[in-house]
Amino acid sequence: MKVFLKVWRQKNSEDSGRFVDYTVEDISPDMSFLEMLDVLNNRLIREGQEPIAFDHDCREGICGTCGLVINGRPHGPVHRATTCQVHMRHFRDGETIVVEPWRANAFPVIKDLVVDRSAFDRIIQAGGYVSVNTGQAPDGNAIPIQKEEASKAFDAATCIGCGACVAACKNASAMLFVSAKVAHLAHLPQGRIEAKERVINMLSQMEEEGFGGCTNTGACEAECPKGISLENIALLNREFLKACLTS
Repeated sequence: MKVFLKVWRQKNSEDSGRFVDYTVEDISPDMSFLEMLDVLNNRLIREGQEPIAFDHDCREGICGTCGLVINGRPHGPVHRATTCQVHMRHFRDGETIVVEPWRANAFPVIKDLVVDRSAFDRIIQAGGYVSVNTGQAPDGNAIPIQKEEASKAFDAATCIGCGACVAACKNASAMLFVSAKVAHLAHLPQGRIEAKERVINMLSQMEEEGFGGCTNTGACEAECPKGISLENIALLNREFLKACLTS
């Protein structure tokens, strides 16, 4: 395969940045998108040029580290897949591919395609800990939890914090991410003790970080690689309302 790339290059957060054109040839359709970038970077290094900076770690769709906007879509054209799980067979031979970083004020560009997502870490830190002394892992039936509630908690906990929801949202809102972190504890008895403080503190931190508001367009759910449901945002709003009325 042969593809033409338009890659966003930016030296640091103060640099204005620009698109740079590259041609990558002899690409196997079975390569992942990140492997294709590795091939390009190896060539740039051999030619004495600066390689393209991009985030990656496990390359198995688990860690949430990778994150690129490919042809206008967070993580690329494959439904419910991270960038590292997108393969070149999903593109046409000779296609022009535009590659950008996450675009959000709360995710400042560090270099090229790498953005600072530590705002997510601070939101999680604001949520605090559960005060229940869990000790070792309890037996599966030691704490009675309805199957429906346990399944909802598990589904919310699958959020990997990649930030695709923010990149997809026209308002750069982090509501889907925050709702997933709140919901997976809200469905469990261990999470009810600090529920009020957790939801208030996390939403306050989200606002402080500069994320936008939610207008329920659903782009976040559509682009989430783990399929986190918008129902979690409804739960988040209910939890916040209850916390404000009863605190």
